[in-house]
Amino acid sequence: MLYVKIHELRKRKFKVAQIAKELKISRPTVYKYLEMTFDEARAYTEQPLEKKKKLDHYKDWILAWLEEYPHLSSAQIHDWLLERYPDLLVGGSTVRSYVKDIREFYQIEKKIMVRQYEAVPEQPMGKQLQVDWGETKQKTIDNKEIKLYFIAFVLSHSRHKYMEWQARPFTTRDAIRCHENAFQFYGGRTEEIVYDQDHLITVSENAGQLLLTAEFQSYVNERKFKVHLCRRADPESKGMIENVVKYIKGNFADSRVFSDVNDWNERALQWLQRTGNHQVHQTTKKRPAEVFLLEKQHLQPVSSLLSYESTNNQSITRSVSKDNTIRYKSNRYSVPLGTYQTMTENLVWVEVTGDEQQELVIRKEANGEIIAEHIISSEKGKLIQNRHHTRDRSKGIKELQERLISYFEDPTQAAAYFDEISQRYPRYRRDQFAIINKVIQQYPALIETVLIKCMTEKLYNANDFRDIAHHLDTLRDEPIKEVQSFYTSPPKHSHIKASTRSLNAYTSILGGRA
Repeated sequence: MLYVKIHELRKRKFKVAQIAKELKISRPTVYKYLEMTFDEARAYTEQPLEKKKKLDHYKDWILAWLEEYPHLSSAQIHDWLLERYPDLLVGGSTVRSYVKDIREFYQIEKKIMVRQYEAVPEQPMGKQLQVDWGETKQKTIDNKEIKLYFIAFVLSHSRHKYMEWQARPFTTRDAIRCHENAFQFYGGRTEEIVYDQDHLITVSENAGQLLLTAEFQSYVNERKFKVHLCRRADPESKGMIENVVKYIKGNFADSRVFSDVNDWNERALQWLQRTGNHQVHQTTKKRPAEVFLLEKQHLQPVSSLLSYESTNNQSITRSVSKDNTIRYKSNRYSVPLGTYQTMTENLVWVEVTGDEQQELVIRKEANGEIIAEHIISSEKGKLIQNRHHTRDRSKGIKELQERLISYFEDPTQAAAYFDEISQRYPRYRRDQFAIINKVIQQYPALIETVLIKCMTEKLYNANDFRDIAHHLDTLRDEPIKEVQSFYTSPPKHSHIKASTRSLNAYTSILGGRA
């Protein structure tokens, strides 16, 4: 078959290089078949492996592909056969066995790359979607090389996949557009989406709180899904999507010739239907497309595509972001760690001073104490940060914890409190301790009272420690009994219970049916 196809293209005035690209074989293979007679080609390809097999009819194709691309997997060869012969009915195990025999007979070795993964628990239907980005280099029809970028999605339960490609790096807006297309493709969204700490969607972390880019945070707020961030190359958190990215690179993209983005994306969707979501998954032993029919019923419905436009606040106040920075003229300026607080407006007052060298003065109140000062940068997109506003990295966490414990009268109780914080926030211990350290420096006379309150109420969080200290400070002018009752007495009016009405009463008022 390959011999006939090569000579047919040659008669149509195809050059050797064009024939090789069209048939995905090497130029030496083309020359070899052009120099052969039909009987010689048949004798070459019909060298017996063992007995007659189902794929013997396609042996010349498989042999030519392996000679040109020795690294090809049997799964990729299976996909290439289905692409060329859509009506071919053959199982993956048959292809694997046949490719193995050809490799052994013709001594075509394959380099095996081994990567270790740990098992991850199965997710319930509709619970989780994993997302990651990748890039490849592809040969074009002009024999040039182009860099392509893609975003991949996979449902953690069914392993149903989706991807989109483009010829330039992704922006946050591109990521949002692809999310919307993925939701339309799946017919809904999951409760949780897992990501890398990618610059397109994240800024940084703050004592365990996720800091997303402004544009992506706006998108999350509208779509209302939970975001889970993990570190790069972390198979325990996102091994499924890492395998999908590898699968896309190694099966769909590898050695495929690129013409244009639209054609490439169309072929990608065909590959998903034909191979990516059709072949039996090696872990679940089921076809993703079949399992997805059940999981689709558990997805949360989504409305039509959204649009996102941001606005800028030009008043003399600025909002403090979760990463303890404010924005001023296209730059970010740091404020002391802990300035941002939950459940408040987080507004600060800014003032520009100086003539030749302007300074940005930041206050917590309009005429209050200065909390930060920065030289205003003439550049854009910069982070101007005071090193005193960052974490204290001068000592280890253990030393910092011991130093904080030494401030308390009961070191045993303090040690138990800090140990509990360490267990609850293992990755953010330093951030938690830094917040408490600031409280100790600001309210030294209140820390014993705060510790007792936190231990009594089991509030093992630095933000709660700080809020209680701030509240006690506002009671300084009150009688001492008020302060003591804060952590010894139940809330005022706690014995009062609100009366309730039956649903029928409200239905009657609204004129509905009981």
